[in-house]
Amino acid sequence: MTSNAYSIDLSSITNTLTDDVSSWEGKSIISVTQMTTSGILRLFQTAQSMRTLVRTKGGDDRLKHKVLASVFYEASTRTSCSFQAAMMRLGGTFLHVDGGKGGNTSASKKGESLEDTIRCLECYTDVTVLRHPTTGSVQQVALGDGTVKPVINAGDGVGEHPTQALLDFFTIWDELGVNLDVSNGDNTADKSHNGQLVVVLLGDLKHGRTVHSLAKLLARSALKHELVLRYCSPASLEMPSHVKEYVEQCTNVKQEEYTDMFDAVKGANVLYVTRVQKERFDSTEDYEKVKGAYVVDTNLMKSAPSGMIVMHPLPRVDEIATEVDSDPRACYFRQMENGMFVRMAILVLILGTP
Repeated sequence: MTSNAYSIDLSSITNTLTDDVSSWEGKSIISVTQMTTSGILRLFQTAQSMRTLVRTKGGDDRLKHKVLASVFYEASTRTSCSFQAAMMRLGGTFLHVDGGKGGNTSASKKGESLEDTIRCLECYTDVTVLRHPTTGSVQQVALGDGTVKPVINAGDGVGEHPTQALLDFFTIWDELGVNLDVSNGDNTADKSHNGQLVVVLLGDLKHGRTVHSLAKLLARSALKHELVLRYCSPASLEMPSHVKEYVEQCTNVKQEEYTDMFDAVKGANVLYVTRVQKERFDSTEDYEKVKGAYVVDTNLMKSAPSGMIVMHPLPRVDEIATEVDSDPRACYFRQMENGMFVRMAILVLILGTP
């Protein structure tokens, strides 16, 4: 967590997004703690309908005349493009603001506060997707007095990335047929997962906001069976204590720590791989010490369970060999496509057009 990170109390919005579609309308999406399990199921079912819509008709016009502000103070390809594509598939349009160094906005260069920038953009748009390098910054903007339209957290430093966690959970739910312990929570997929759900989180767990959000989201969701979270990383990049402490408070969850990935994948259902994030290190020397610590290749896949899926938020560097791409268990590109469907679902729910 950076020294200028914000500490935000989210208790007022915890468990407020439910299976009632009206609970989503006009709401910001800033943390995975906002959703109840029934709310997650509502989102997943909506995402399924978005997938059917795209594959049969390409999209529709339910968000015609709606405008999305895509505001990124850190580089993004998949998140920004999938949100933009999601908006366009639904008949809307977008404005993109590159707030990073050398970007296309003068706001931060002139000293304007983040809150004022978003408040100004709200004058032209209906919803804002915001990524910022400072942990807690997006929550600060969304919960502040000045913001009146929905804000979606596209990543706040090493904090959270809730829409990534939601698309990741959707992929696990969809690929494995995971059952949720709520009304109508039995998965209708051809295959249904029974028994423990064993999820291995591999790589840079210290800086990876995707794994922080996913661990919390899986742990707080009511699954039909026990969840086992296995953390596998170099000692210097282990899962932060605040995430492990959060998970510890959840029921029906077990946490395990590994350094050997061959041991970690034994009996696993999901292998979630993250890259070592060079941009988060204070020095190149520190990065070089852990770069390439784990490489998922055909050798590992031969020893992994036949039903284990391999996921990655992408981009990858060298942590998954390209030879793995042809393995049917490699689902990271299906995972990316799911990102658009889940983000379409979020947009229709918060803009009141499900």
